[in-house]
Amino acid sequence: MRGDDAKMSRRKFLAVGSLTIASSALKFSAEKALPTPPDFRLGGRSLVVKPVLTYGVYRRVEATSWRPWGGIETEADADKELSHIRTELQRLRAKADFPVRFLEPSKVSNPVQVATLTDLDKADAILVYAAGAWIDTLQALVDRGLPTIFFVRFRTEPYYLWHEIIHARFLRSHTDRLMQKRVSYGDVVVDDYGELLWRLRSLYGLINVLGRRIIAVGGPGGWAHPPGIPSPPELAKEKWKLDIVTFPIQELVKMIESARRDIKQVERARKEAERYLQQREITLQTRKEFVIEAFLLANIFRELMRRYEAYAITTNGCMGSYAGIMPCLTLTLINDAGYMAYCESDFVNIPAGILLHFIAGKPTFFCNPTFPTQDGVILFAHCTAPRFMDGKRGEPAKLVTHFESDHGAAIKVEMRKGQIVTVVNPDFEAREWCGFVGEIVGTPFLPVCRSQIEVKVKANVKEVILAMRGFHCTIAYGDYRKEVGYALSKVGIGWWDLSESRS
Repeated sequence: MRGDDAKMSRRKFLAVGSLTIASSALKFSAEKALPTPPDFRLGGRSLVVKPVLTYGVYRRVEATSWRPWGGIETEADADKELSHIRTELQRLRAKADFPVRFLEPSKVSNPVQVATLTDLDKADAILVYAAGAWIDTLQALVDRGLPTIFFVRFRTEPYYLWHEIIHARFLRSHTDRLMQKRVSYGDVVVDDYGELLWRLRSLYGLINVLGRRIIAVGGPGGWAHPPGIPSPPELAKEKWKLDIVTFPIQELVKMIESARRDIKQVERARKEAERYLQQREITLQTRKEFVIEAFLLANIFRELMRRYEAYAITTNGCMGSYAGIMPCLTLTLINDAGYMAYCESDFVNIPAGILLHFIAGKPTFFCNPTFPTQDGVILFAHCTAPRFMDGKRGEPAKLVTHFESDHGAAIKVEMRKGQIVTVVNPDFEAREWCGFVGEIVGTPFLPVCRSQIEVKVKANVKEVILAMRGFHCTIAYGDYRKEVGYALSKVGIGWWDLSESRS
């Protein structure tokens, strides 16, 4: 990680962590008992981008082809364009819905000048304004090993040389196939800052999942482990560099038992639960003491995250409860407080949850898919789901028991009908994920995991049936297929966008 905000100091983390789960997610007005949304990018750091203008200076030589295509010919032209770039990036940063910082733009015309760019070491990505210069200059930038995006001008001025030749000369190296190893066709943007912005949003998500620390209560696992491939935690460490901290269930049980004996902790959990239940759109259909214990466990989990300076947690062996507490509602509370919390310790799906969380700036729904109907409706369900799925307000919800045990407190979130969602379906082998967009068309209450949505897929149903892999899925409000696919390309995982047919 790079930059001053690459790693939060313990003092700063403790300042953030001193907020209770209830107070960070549930700041109520006295009159309406309505919660206000927290920051759903807690623990994230800004994407740092280094803009570089590549250019050439050309002089007239009579009766010869003395200049290539392009509108930059002199140092003065390059300086003017650098000022233009600076202004455009200021506007782009103002539009960004995620933290991004642009370093001072530089201009280079040869590989030697690339070597003098000392602030490249502070960057997460390079943004190349490819106005001119030759292949060796572009290659020197790409060879720094950072994600690199090329911006070329066509209808905007001044015209850029590499709009003409980046495909054939640089990406394909005068062949008929892609020859570059670190960049591809998707790394080129023509004119459109909207196209640039979603790529930067994707890279923001990527840098905030790579190396992410997550506490695995009961240890890391995976829903399944097909023979002959590394385990899901091993693949998560290999592909995403996740820093997985195991916390034994026995130690958690001791913390729970100690908290139950602590009058102050119990009273705090009781007050938080009562305030939570005051909300008009919360209906209690389980025992109140189960809700209180969910808050008790949430505060313990918060303490663990503070202890290990982590913003993510997952639970293994939770189907059997922790000292009698089913952690379903607890995980909901943590997600709704801006952190990341996942059940079943499934490291096949957890990287998708973290990635989509930061890309979308919203909590995600970790869930089980089912077999699609012939008209393309899929039921997704789980006993834990965030309420702040749009990142702004809590959806109506019922507090019920965990389905399989009929015990404890779980949540049935009434997600919004008509809402467009992104569904991400990771594979067991971390080779190719698939996904699609769909529309929520129903929120039934079947005898299955409690939070349930019926999603009408915007894809070929037969393709969806053939493509589904892994076991769990991650769902977020909104359409983030492009961002997910772009991020996956940077870690060597393929992406099959089922809403965009391969044919």
